[in-house]
Amino acid sequence: MNETRRDRDTEGRARNARPRDGLGRPLPYGTPGVDRQPEGVVRTPHETLREAQRLLDAGMPFHAHEVFEDAWKSGPSSERELWRGLAQMAVGLTHAARGNTAGGARLLRRGAGALSPYGEARPHGIGIGKLIDWAQELAGRVESGPTVDAAAEAPRLLG
Repeated sequence: MNETRRDRDTEGRARNARPRDGLGRPLPYGTPGVDRQPEGVVRTPHETLREAQRLLDAGMPFHAHEVFEDAWKSGPSSERELWRGLAQMAVGLTHAARGNTAGGARLLRRGAGALSPYGEARPHGIGIGKLIDWAQELAGRVESGPTVDAAAEAPRLLG
């Protein structure tokens, strides 16, 4: 990459080609990084949840956020807030693991708020109440300042 020009994808859109670590932080060009999630993948809700859980368990909530974002953009409008809320929780965990405790807590709470209208409906088997409790509890802990281990804090999506 010529560092004086913007990276572009094959269609000419601006897209940062720098490698990323497991928390989505950019690394210097030429450094080995973690494979990025492909964008625009249409998955079933079951496939989305399975892939996102795999990434969360691996300590890669930034990448799980991208999987949720695909579901949010490609799914039915009636579920947009569900997937957006899950994406916000994943990126909140990302910020908390990166040491951005204020941003992490804010996004965890925002995601919990987006999920609250789903109450006990358990869409696609998602344990909404447990996820909201997890996000609120973690937000309270990260506000006091400790950086968290993303894999150790990974929520259970189903159940």
